[in-house]
Amino acid sequence: MPAYIISDVTVRDDEAFQIYRSRAAASIAHYGGRYLVRGGKVEQLEGEWLRRAIIIVEFPDIEQARIWYRSPEYALALKVRDQALSRNLILVDGVSPEG
Repeated sequence: MPAYIISDVTVRDDEAFQIYRSRAAASIAHYGGRYLVRGGKVEQLEGEWLRRAIIIVEFPDIEQARIWYRSPEYALALKVRDQALSRNLILVDGVSPEG
């Protein structure tokens, strides 16, 4: 069953963000993840959302997402994270193909 990393991001430093983004993207691909949403336009329909960049990454399953998050490859991106951005980050299970 697929799993999803969902993040809402505020960029702090554009140069550091580009470094973080390229390192994160390489590590995500290495661990079988793929971007479904990567900071496109947000249209608020209900509630009190903050208008930030939304990022959604799909992994084959929740364990693979956990392995990616704890990986040495992603650790390289985390070295610049606090300079690059602030965010909220969650991991959620998807829906099985059977529904």
